[in-house]
Amino acid sequence: MFNKPRPSPAAMDPGTAVRATGLSAGYAGHPVLHQLNFDIPALAVTALVGPNGSGKSTLLGALAGVIRPTAGALHRAGNRPPAFVPQRGAVGDALPLTVRQTVEMGRWSDRGPWRRLTRRDRAAVDTAMDRLGVTGLATRQLGELSGGQRQRVLIAQGLAQESELVLLDEPTTGLDPGARERTAALLAGLAADGVTVVHATHDLESARSADFCIALREGRLAGNGRPERVLTPSTLAGLGQPA
Repeated sequence: MFNKPRPSPAAMDPGTAVRATGLSAGYAGHPVLHQLNFDIPALAVTALVGPNGSGKSTLLGALAGVIRPTAGALHRAGNRPPAFVPQRGAVGDALPLTVRQTVEMGRWSDRGPWRRLTRRDRAAVDTAMDRLGVTGLATRQLGELSGGQRQRVLIAQGLAQESELVLLDEPTTGLDPGARERTAALLAGLAADGVTVVHATHDLESARSADFCIALREGRLAGNGRPERVLTPSTLAGLGQPA
């Protein structure tokens, strides 16, 4: 079993969803994250930014509890495990899954893949699909959907877990500008409805629309705070990205 982030200590501010203190993490023989210290605000959208190889995916894995910290501490508020929404390409188009079946997979953490869903499970699925506006797509095959539709279905799967913390890996990658804007608005709406959202992104416009930003460079913290304070020309130059 992996060590999952523990519920927060009493000293953690009620407005904080996650606190990292001296956090280091990585893989066997390959350290990735080095001595990170940050707080992630509750009921807000936090963007993780940085170039490829900076540690964004490793940090998401640590937040999700599937990558064990090698040093430091990671504390999480709430009792439910985080919900992790992978990149769209991580779920194969060849799988003969309908939209509803895909969202129902979000209940497996509670029910297991082989047990029938309860009335409560079905209600959670219905609520998540309605919230993401995909109820009308219930019988469609996942592989038939547009990029934006597919992303909404995967987010609905995460919401069906009824977690207070939703983690997304590059949710706007491959989407057209209109779909990227709608996804950013959707994430803001989730935070307004009581969910803490953390997403890794290469899209600076998406990062600028977030409430909070964590910038990584070579596994180290390059900045954290409001996007306008983090995504400055000097910081972006250090990340190898144009302003």
